[in-house]
Amino acid sequence: MLFNSYFFIFVFLPVTFGVFFLLGRHRELRAAVAWLVIASLFFYGWWNPAYVGLIIASILFNYAAGTMLGRERRSQSMRRAALTFAVVTNLVVRGYYKYAGFFLTSLNAALNTGYGLGEIILPLGISFFTFTQIAYLVDAYRGEAREYRFLHYARFLHYALFVTYFPHLIAGPILHHKEMMPQFGQRSIYRFDGTSFGAGMTYFVLGLFKKVIIADGLAKFASPVFAAASHSQTISSIDAWGGALSYTFQLYFDFSGYSDMAIGLALMMGIRLPLNFNSPYKAVNIIDFWRRWHMTLSRFLRDYLYFSLGGNRHGETRRYANLLLTMALGGLWHGAGWTFVLWGTLHGFYLMVNHAWQTVRQRLGQDLERRTVLGTFVGSAITFLAVVVGWVFFRADTLGTARRLLESMFVLHGSQVSPFYALAIQDAPVARWLRLVVSNPTSEVVLLVMLLVPAAIAFLAPNTQQIFARYYVPPQRSVDPSATSSAILWSPRRAFAVVAGVAAAWAILGLTQVSEFLYFQF
Repeated sequence: MLFNSYFFIFVFLPVTFGVFFLLGRHRELRAAVAWLVIASLFFYGWWNPAYVGLIIASILFNYAAGTMLGRERRSQSMRRAALTFAVVTNLVVRGYYKYAGFFLTSLNAALNTGYGLGEIILPLGISFFTFTQIAYLVDAYRGEAREYRFLHYARFLHYALFVTYFPHLIAGPILHHKEMMPQFGQRSIYRFDGTSFGAGMTYFVLGLFKKVIIADGLAKFASPVFAAASHSQTISSIDAWGGALSYTFQLYFDFSGYSDMAIGLALMMGIRLPLNFNSPYKAVNIIDFWRRWHMTLSRFLRDYLYFSLGGNRHGETRRYANLLLTMALGGLWHGAGWTFVLWGTLHGFYLMVNHAWQTVRQRLGQDLERRTVLGTFVGSAITFLAVVVGWVFFRADTLGTARRLLESMFVLHGSQVSPFYALAIQDAPVARWLRLVVSNPTSEVVLLVMLLVPAAIAFLAPNTQQIFARYYVPPQRSVDPSATSSAILWSPRRAFAVVAGVAAAWAILGLTQVSEFLYFQF
């Protein structure tokens, strides 16, 4: 089920929240949790009911494994073996659905064979609910998640809700046990609170607007260029940059929109999901970018992969090798294709260069925290350009497509929009609006305006968590309300209600076709 669908907004949400708060009002807290679990499973099964059994089996297996790992009376070797078995089982299941076809295709290409497994449909959200539970298993092994008994009904319900909670289930964030479980035990979340509900609804509406109006609008500027490159069609340099930048901002607002909608849905019932997106295009270097983009995945890769490989504890060479391997595997996490592996490896190389540069600066006695205006601008520009190049590999269907597009971007192939691209541009809503001001705007002007608007929002505007800093404090960090002008801090006022109403009406009227979130495929 999609957040950006009429059924979700006008049927699923009212029924789910209505029953939840009704049960909470009558102090039927276990029933309220059970209802949320059932509703979340229904939400998940809407896409393909056959995979509801898979997620239930995953919950039962990992809860039992975590219970066993949390028992300290077992020997260390037995607990280590149990952890290894449980983690490998999770990875094998995920690997079969996500990577079996990819590796078999690669093997057939290398050996000129024709082996096949038939069609394997990737279950939605398998990466997110698998990684969430692997983190729980490791925490149980480390003694950080001990409170469970296998046959304890209420605690099992809380664990099932922790895994299936519908705001995060399909595309994240990757939840951490110690951040979420205490919240599910708070009685306040079961009672309706008008302010939290209003803040959460506005948060959700802003995310919906980002997805439906901005991201989906930019998709019409990105898709034709990547399709042309995929078919070896000649594209000009302005086509290539238009397509690459359109996808860069499309992915930004698509993922930002989903993150906002997930946080808003949880906030409606007083639950704080972890922050997963924090204006990444404002990053001053690539290290800063990965502290802002898909933050819970970055945390997972750091805590459970990079540190496990040794981190920076065994010298610079080993540190850089660990960075490169971690990011390559992070790329593979995103998708079963060599383009994703290359994208992750490229970011690993970026991080190596960034860390090496910081080491040089430290040895020269420079203060890494002190930045000049010029240094910040140059660092941000280089980081953004590096990210755009990476997104070309991320979006391209093959390495050849990425190569052709990058070649057109960096080798001058013409400074005018190609006819095939002009058709898509002139048909866009922004072109129709510009015609009210300019009699006959060229395709180049329309494209420039279309890119300047999202760029201004991404680089200059305050982000959603800054606007809601008074009411949304993420579990893993605080957002300082004093850092944001009080004029734009959300509060239950008429002006914000009008803005939210206009954004909601605009977005809902724009729900004319099914448009999945880009991170659904991961």
